[in-house]
Amino acid sequence: MNQIISLVNITKNYVLEKVMIPALSGVTLGIDKNEYVALMGPSGSGKSTLMNVLGALDTPTSGKYFLNGQDVGSMTDNDLAVIRNKEIGFVFQTFNLMPRMTALENVALPLIYAGKNKAVREDKAREMLKAVGLEDRMDHRPNELSGGQKQRVAIARALVNDPSIILADEPTGNLDSKTSLEIMAVFDQIHRAGNTVIIVTHEEDISLFAHRIVRLKDGSVFSDMINERRSVTA
Repeated sequence: MNQIISLVNITKNYVLEKVMIPALSGVTLGIDKNEYVALMGPSGSGKSTLMNVLGALDTPTSGKYFLNGQDVGSMTDNDLAVIRNKEIGFVFQTFNLMPRMTALENVALPLIYAGKNKAVREDKAREMLKAVGLEDRMDHRPNELSGGQKQRVAIARALVNDPSIILADEPTGNLDSKTSLEIMAVFDQIHRAGNTVIIVTHEEDISLFAHRIVRLKDGSVFSDMINERRSVTA
């Protein structure tokens, strides 16, 4: 097995008005390269906190996180910024697009931080938008796009640096059923292209697109099973 993510006894506590709130309680989890995993659980189960730890957006209180064999806990802030920009592509429920930028400019944005020149940025952004079926919407701003189109732009942006991992937090949460299926078809394509895909969702029908479903409850892994009922969108 080629393990890309390894979490060992991860805990995360928050302090709210001098009261300690445990969000993660001893999570141990391994994810192999090119796996397609859904993280599920009710509100307050710890799934969003776990996603933030996986994305190096939050630091665990204790435990070890290894990404591609590297100890994330020993990395500097600069190291973490590089990891977030290069190794991990983020897709959010609220799209997080820059309203004054075109679709092309939004997708090219991570490449600015990666130090690529304008010609390279635009070529790669066009390639990614074409890959998600938006070659005819490159010059449109977010307010000129539907919800599904906005999410496709967000997915293209997540892919533009060729990350090894795609983290998607409730990627269909603001979309209707038909558009949700279209977006899940895009994630299937991403997975088939060789990416590791991790989706946080509270929707059972969306979780069925993943190959493996990890369920959290009260900050711990409640169950971890191969999905025998996998939905196929291709």
